[in-house]
Amino acid sequence: MYQVEMVSLNELVPRTHIYRKISDLFPTTLVRKSLKELEHVKGADGYGIECLFKCLFLQYLEDLSDRELERFLQENTAGKWFCGFGLSTTTPSFSLFTKVRSRIGTKRLSVSSS
Repeated sequence: MYQVEMVSLNELVPRTHIYRKISDLFPTTLVRKSLKELEHVKGADGYGIECLFKCLFLQYLEDLSDRELERFLQENTAGKWFCGFGLSTTTPSFSLFTKVRSRIGTKRLSVSSS
């Protein structure tokens, strides 16, 4: 027997979760401006560069390899919420993170807000 329940990903992430606090402080405007020209990274399949940057941010924060990040995003509802994925959204493959990191480059990753 299957049970169906309507839930919102937003409801599944506690109000006190650290990712909510980080999201409130996340420099979204600066990220968009700095990465605008990279919006069409080959293989990104419409995820958007801001979403993929947030994935890389979580990778750094949680100290994950590319393969671990792929699995983390498949299984972690708070991670999905932070990056902007839905509960049933197919999350990126580990190989895309390498491409995105290379396209962004270390100079952009270390850009200050000055």
